[in-house]
Amino acid sequence: MRVALLVFDQVDVLDVGGPYEVFLTANRLTERDGREAPFELATVSDTDRPVRAYGGMMLGPSARLREAVGSEIVVVPGAVDIDAVSASPSVRAAVDALTSAACISSSVCTGAFLLADAGLLTGRPFTTHWEDLPALAQRLGQPDGARRFAWVDSGAVVTAGGLSSGISMALHLVDRLLGRDTATAVARQIDYAWDPPAGSDEQTSDARSQV
Repeated sequence: MRVALLVFDQVDVLDVGGPYEVFLTANRLTERDGREAPFELATVSDTDRPVRAYGGMMLGPSARLREAVGSEIVVVPGAVDIDAVSASPSVRAAVDALTSAACISSSVCTGAFLLADAGLLTGRPFTTHWEDLPALAQRLGQPDGARRFAWVDSGAVVTAGGLSSGISMALHLVDRLLGRDTATAVARQIDYAWDPPAGSDEQTSDARSQV
């Protein structure tokens, strides 16, 4: 399963690094058991140059956008000034391109605003950073769609709350795709107190997209 993690200028590092570490650790534990790694990871940008994350850390994309289109899982992170990011035509185009062919489109923190701009949250339950839930609900005109959970899984779209919630959401995706035992082992390996009931599954497993 190919996992594309979008990066852009002013991205929140933990929004990207948290899920990346979860999927990477799932690979490592699976390979330790003598099986093939389940995930192929790539950081993807709307530009070929390194991007400057919030706070100044430089992040280099490992794949070109056109190479990552068609990835089964997409992770769209957030930013402190998400309005400035969402105003970028190239970032919006990258989100559209990546999510249009994905089986699972996910967001971390204010990355949910980018999914909303792509039309992926219309009529769906969602979450984002707790400070930004009212603004996102107002933008969508869906006050009843907002959920204050670590993550909300509505099948083809999965949104996470703020920052470290991206780790919880990624563990949930490992649980959903590889099983609870693997997800629990990954959480233990990265020394993270994962709480499955902290998330919200809005649809039955039969209604979810399968990768």
